Amino acid sequence: MGTTSSRPQLTPEILVPRLGDYLVEKGLISAEDLKRALALQQSLRKDGQFPPQLGQVLISMNLLTREELDQAITEQILQLREALQRNNQMLEQRVKERTYELEQALSKLSELTQLKANFIANISHELRTPLTHLKGYLELFLTGAFGNTSADQNQVLEIMKQSSDRLEQLIEDLILFSTAERGQINLKIQPVHMADLAKQAIQRVNIKAGDKKINIELLCPASLPAIKADPEKLSWVIQQLLDNAIKFTAAGGQVRLLCKQEGKLMHIGVIDTGIGIPQDRLGELFEPFHQLDGSSTRRYGGTGLGLALVKKIIEAHGSTVLVKSEVGKGSSFEFNIPIQS
Repeated sequence: MGTTSSRPQLTPEILVPRLGDYLVEKGLISAEDLKRALALQQSLRKDGQFPPQLGQVLISMNLLTREELDQAITEQILQLREALQRNNQMLEQRVKERTYELEQALSKLSELTQLKANFIANISHELRTPLTHLKGYLELFLTGAFGNTSADQNQVLEIMKQSSDRLEQLIEDLILFSTAERGQINLKIQPVHMADLAKQAIQRVNIKAGDKKINIELLCPASLPAIKADPEKLSWVIQQLLDNAIKFTAAGGQVRLLCKQEGKLMHIGVIDTGIGIPQDRLGELFEPFHQLDGSSTRRYGGTGLGLALVKKIIEAHGSTVLVKSEVGKGSSFEFNIPIQS
């Protein structure tokens, strides 16, 4: 049966660091006394056992009395406690100061965010007025209200109309974003039949998908129960996710809109076979005004607001957007909405 090393005796002396130096400073022993005591203490170590504590060695050498040792240890413990209290007070003060600084920084950040949202809202509303005039006159030209136009002129007018429609959508996105930034996403919750909403969303992107030769698949049975949601905003979310999926999927690829019941929730997802997203950049997806391809010659257009708004709208519904992606294989954006009870 093997032997085990004995543990040092548990006495108050264990709590006191550098006891020997303190005894020398107090004039209770000399530096030479300390040196001899330490040498004796070391010589008493044998068979892996702990030697006697320094105080006991000093007492055995008649260099120190038990009363003197106890007094010195008590003084040291009191000093250590006072030092600990001072350090705790200093730490508490530093925490208060840092907390105040962070609160001030957050307050300024909140003010800047509010100013930014207000600026975007004001500019967007100002842009909407002249755009309405432009669209109105374009409609008049296209309907022949100002006389007949040639085929070439009609083609130019159609391109202008498409561009004005795109600009109008961008302005509406900016207004929606500024509203969301101010925490003013007001939902009009009502029963929504997901099959109907999904079918309408697919119809709106069919032409765009056809132009890119992308196959669109709808997996949303008509028998699914109604959900509790804002139909207009949920429709916008699905439209945005479908547009993104088509944008980042090459010709011959596939985009699926999936709806399925999971208990008391409706699981909704848009899955594509597109370019995919690097894992280390998934966190950037929902940053406003941010594009993963941020170069001046980036291939894909957009303001970078779409996914930021998708996140805010889904969160306003009490859910979160789960993103899965693999570079070169595609991405999926999925979330759950409560089923109407």
